Formats: sequence, C-alpha cells, structure tokens
Amino acid sequence: QVHLVESGGGLVQAGGSLRLSCAASGRTFSRYAMGWFRRAPGKEREFVAGITSWIGGSTYYTDSVKGRFTISTDNAKNSVYLQMNSLKPEDTAVYYCAAAELLSRTSSRYDYWGQGTQVTVSS
Repeated sequence: QVHLVESGGGLVQAGGSLRLSCAASGRTFSRYAMGWFRRAPGKEREFVAGITSWIGGSTYYTDSVKGRFTISTDNAKNSVYLQMNSLKPEDTAVYYCAAAELLSRTSSRYDYWGQGTQVTVSS
C-alpha cells in the first residue's frame, strides 16, 4: 500500500509560481513511477508531468506546461515535487499526484492517488 499526500496549492496571480509537494509513504513506494495530474472545472483529469523512477528517472510533460513546470523527487524526504512557474489562469485545477507500476499518461494506469490540492491562478 502507498499513501500519498499533496500540499502546496493556493491562489497566485498569473505569472507567479507555486511548488506542489507529494509526500509518499508505504513499504514499496520507491519502486513506483510518479505522475502529476490535474482536473479543471468541467474537464477530464489530464496528465501534467511524470517521472519514471525515484532515482535518475526520465521526466515527461504535457505540451502545455513544457518549459514552465518541473517534476523532481527527493528520496531523503520521500517526496515528489512539481515546480510551477509562469502560471496561467488555464492552469487552475485540482492537482493530484499518483503512483503507477510504469509511467503512463493514462490515469487509469495509476494504482494510488493523493487527495488533491487546489491551484487557482487569477488573471
């Protein structure tokens, strides 16, 4: 079993930055690939960023956040981060971290999910 808890969301003006954190626990969390997803009001949940492993993993991003968002891990703190810069109003959503056996852009491939954290970007 893997337990994930997100934090770091909030209200920010367009052009600002936020860093989301996802604290992981459980015996085997370090063997999972990690992803960040988001769900905007009235929209489907979408893949934002992912990393294939906790050590030296490859990273992947959806096109709309490339160059603005960065996913990273800190093994000492059992945490995954999503650094979000140059935020836009269209980034407004509930952000979730999730764990999967293999990295995927498909949410149904993920076994464990956090509760989500709200990010609101004002114009």
